[in-house]
Amino acid sequence: MSFQSFSDFLAMGHHGPYVWSAYGISLVVLALNVAMPLLARKRYLQEEARRLRREANK
Repeated sequence: MSFQSFSDFLAMGHHGPYVWSAYGISLVVLALNVAMPLLARKRYLQEEARRLRREANK
């Protein structure tokens, strides 16, 4: 499929809002799939460090 102009490309034959929102949602899901484990790991390491400090102070 070829487009005559960039605006035609963005419009995607009047399916643009569906197509671009699907791409946007997909990118958000992919970003969350990367970010959530990193944040969980950081939180786990902080909790473990806190637990080890508590045990060392007993």
